[in-house]
Amino acid sequence: MDPAGLLSLVDTSLPSFWLAVLCITFNPLFWNCVGRFEHSSHALSTLFKSKYTACYVFAAVVFSLGLVRDAIFTQAVAAQPQWPPLASPAVQLTAAACMVLGATWVASSMLVLGITGTYLGDYFGILMSARVTGFPFNMVANPMYHGSTLLFLGYALGQASAAGVLLSAWVWFVYMVALWFEEPFTARIYRDRGSKAE
Repeated sequence: MDPAGLLSLVDTSLPSFWLAVLCITFNPLFWNCVGRFEHSSHALSTLFKSKYTACYVFAAVVFSLGLVRDAIFTQAVAAQPQWPPLASPAVQLTAAACMVLGATWVASSMLVLGITGTYLGDYFGILMSARVTGFPFNMVANPMYHGSTLLFLGYALGQASAAGVLLSAWVWFVYMVALWFEEPFTARIYRDRGSKAE
């Protein structure tokens, strides 16, 4: 089926579809804006009288926003028509593989990085002593983002939803845009630390 045919399987008249697009877009925008604001002003650290407490509160907010986004995504997918070819055994096996791999990358990343490493602790002045190079970072760059994308895609395929696949592609695109801003900024934070140490 051509792209136009696939798009015909997506009901863009449903508000739930656009609400999912909005939430997917908002979350990385929120954590990047708040993180940069904290890095430049230390406002949250001052408010909570501790950079660690501020980061933990920030992490709880971001995690909660993620739960809301995930719930809205599942509701949006449920409201969309199914595409029977995606219900084939091969696609469903692929869906399961995406879910397992995605969950493994996300969970192992959080385990290695900890709360502050996962939730922009370096923007709060909580820097890691060394770059993480073990699993899963030795398999893929940015395993949190890629793992999360695989979880969305796996769920969409499991529900035989062309709209879900389209939303998963949007998740990937938004994450890649976020990385375009995050990676140079984070590199600068650690470069500045190195300059001060010299």
